[in-house]
Amino acid sequence: MSRYFSLLRNGAELQNTPPSSSPSSIKSLRSPASPFDPLGGALSSAQARYTVSNSQSLEAHNEACHDFPGGNTRTVLHSSPFPITFVGAKGCELTSLDGDVYIDFLGEYTAGIFGHSNGEISSSITEALSKGWNYGGSNPYERELARKVKKRFSPSGIELVRFTNSGTEANTMAIAAACAFTGRKKIVVFSNGYHGGTLYFPHNLSHVNVNLPHEFVICPYNDIEGTKKLIASLPKNSLAAIMVELIQGSGGCIIGTNEFLHYLNKAAHALGALFLVDEVMTSRLAYHGLSHSLGLKPDLVSLGKWIGGGMSFGAFGGRKDRGVMSMFDPRNGVLSHSGTFNNNIVTMAAGCAGMDIYNENQVRTLNSLGEKLKTGVEHILLKYGISPQQNGISKKKGVSDTEKLELESPFTGLSISSEKETEKKAKMWISGQGSMLCVHFSGESEKSLKGLFWHHMLENGIYVAPRGFMGLNLELEEIHIEQYIEAVEKFVGRHKGALIS
Repeated sequence: MSRYFSLLRNGAELQNTPPSSSPSSIKSLRSPASPFDPLGGALSSAQARYTVSNSQSLEAHNEACHDFPGGNTRTVLHSSPFPITFVGAKGCELTSLDGDVYIDFLGEYTAGIFGHSNGEISSSITEALSKGWNYGGSNPYERELARKVKKRFSPSGIELVRFTNSGTEANTMAIAAACAFTGRKKIVVFSNGYHGGTLYFPHNLSHVNVNLPHEFVICPYNDIEGTKKLIASLPKNSLAAIMVELIQGSGGCIIGTNEFLHYLNKAAHALGALFLVDEVMTSRLAYHGLSHSLGLKPDLVSLGKWIGGGMSFGAFGGRKDRGVMSMFDPRNGVLSHSGTFNNNIVTMAAGCAGMDIYNENQVRTLNSLGEKLKTGVEHILLKYGISPQQNGISKKKGVSDTEKLELESPFTGLSISSEKETEKKAKMWISGQGSMLCVHFSGESEKSLKGLFWHHMLENGIYVAPRGFMGLNLELEEIHIEQYIEAVEKFVGRHKGALIS
């Protein structure tokens, strides 16, 4: 226990040292926040408590550093000072190596919509594996899943479909198809958009990155005039496609406005380009896909892992009359598309079961839980005077307070206008729709508040992404939503001074 209090006094962090190093490796480190951040000390204390509470995860991380660079093989799972190692999961709960149990609100970044131990999915996989695996040929499961995907998402434009192993692969193939179909090379994407590990466009995108070497044109999200100007600057007949997320998921659950999305749809077709809609995440929000709900007419739509029962999966598809998908017809098409596990029986069987589980009623129920969570957080912010109305934000005509906060989120780095519209911006807010949500922070203590929020939620038995993102799963119930809201109120009450200053 004396070690614990020593950590708190010094605001220390345990260095990532090899397992053979002695306990004296504890060193005093500066918080990742600004040296002028008044919450830097509080974050250091939270990290110290975390270090003591998760000593076995720390040891596991240090051991992993011998085999992985930084002990990590999936960047998004890194957290400061080190990530929690999980050893089990059931329903909506995760169990750490240190024996702590957390309610999972992250939902594997939307891929884990079925929770961690759904009996129907487990049984479907067991049954499929009982017949052997790695066929190296076609199987009945892939055809059944294709029929289910087509029936469900044909209103969004998927009449022919091909399977991949991830959303990244699906979007990669969609872009390749657009270039081949149009004979053009330029691809419009959007600042803060994410279409996969090699298709990532943060507003501070470094020139050193792992993106595919396409001719990308990065336009401002939710900004029609700004996008028009950039598209107009392109050489004539050079635009192959416009690719967009209807809600920027990894970018903080920023909702695309109806006017903006319909402008993109019309602009793409007017210019002879393809309109590519990334529904890897948003397809969970509406039974037939969000494209259909918004009245959009995409040429290609991409889907992600929840369609495969939460297993390794992706898909892209389009309408028959456009002729884009026929390019992949091995009998007479011009494009090849391979992938050893595109039709693996584990994913195919899990997907067939999952598509039945997540029916229209379940879509409504899960979205309702999300809206209850969002409303609950908004009520807390209003109660404590942290809402837009209480923070002096003057509303631009036609733009709601919530929309303004979403457009100016720290994830996008965008502003809806060059004019000075406000003296203050709320230090905390929540964005998103249905079962896709994200808590945001801003101001001089933004980084510390974000870190403090993550540690606070963990201390209250709730697991979210360090950046505040949540993808709800079907195992969550109203009691879990209430626990989340209660934890948020504790956080706001504790840090009210920093949130309203």
